[in-house]
Amino acid sequence: MERTARSRGAVVLAACAAGAVLVAGCASSTGGKRARDAAGSLAAGHATTPRMKVAMVTHGGPGDTFWDLVRKGAQTAAAKDNVDLVYASDPNAANQANLVQNAVDQKVDGIVVTLAKPDAMKGVTAKAEQAGIPVVGVNAGLDAWRAQGLLEFFGQDENVAGQAFGDKLNQLGAKHALCVIHEQGNVSLADRCAGVRRTFHGTTDLLYVNGTDMPSVKSTLTAKLQQDHSVDEVVTLGAPYALTAAQAVSDAGAKAAVATFDLDKALVPAIRAGTVQFAVDQQPFLQGYLAVDGLWLYKNNGDTSGGGRQPVLTGPAFVDKDNIGSVAKYAENGTR
Repeated sequence: MERTARSRGAVVLAACAAGAVLVAGCASSTGGKRARDAAGSLAAGHATTPRMKVAMVTHGGPGDTFWDLVRKGAQTAAAKDNVDLVYASDPNAANQANLVQNAVDQKVDGIVVTLAKPDAMKGVTAKAEQAGIPVVGVNAGLDAWRAQGLLEFFGQDENVAGQAFGDKLNQLGAKHALCVIHEQGNVSLADRCAGVRRTFHGTTDLLYVNGTDMPSVKSTLTAKLQQDHSVDEVVTLGAPYALTAAQAVSDAGAKAAVATFDLDKALVPAIRAGTVQFAVDQQPFLQGYLAVDGLWLYKNNGDTSGGGRQPVLTGPAFVDKDNIGSVAKYAENGTR
């Protein structure tokens, strides 16, 4: 109940943060001339504030379309805010921590980080804070960002999203779900499946696959579906995996439906055709945009969303055949 109440409050903050992109408000502020100057810079469409350098370090893997959207959002905000954005990623937690350490050593003005594996990042985020570098969290780490002293968090409550997913499966009459986890140790992915299992009235099994090897994902899932014909719903945790899952269902001669977390351009035709039932959209473009914009607002106006105490939630929202038309053009443009 505490998590749900917190999430509802944070949804309001998401709208507030979106408003902060237009005017310097909806958050704690030092006020005065700086507030007027910041609002004037934003109104002009391009910041005239001094150039600042921001490092964004994520756990995204090569070629992952989700992280392409996060990065594009960050780049869009950086272009507006006169920010030199340096993006780096590595799915290996130790390597990601080293990338953050490199940013600290370079004395950047701010860092955006994901906490998919929070324990591995704890030491290096502390070093950033000791160096006086503000750090914000994006996408992964809802339950860890405050404890690690991060300034803000922009993302989705994955457990709540999973619970909403489970409710949706109940409405569709599913009985046996297979939740496909493509990265072991990623707390966000584990939370999604845990949320599904919490509310789904049927059976929920977990299947671990190597998300960096899509042919392996397909063969593993095909074998599982051939082995267990009772599975009537495949739940994937990323858009590219949904398309692969649909191929696996076909190859296995199974009757299972496919639904997924996350949305990208390639998924739009599949949802329209019914090959994929629905997707949970957490707006990765918005996450990247707000993270960079949040650091700019903090640097130039002392703003923090929710006073630095509440996360800014960007999802979940369901996209299916009934409403895919309303987001298709944005997905085609690479912003959804």
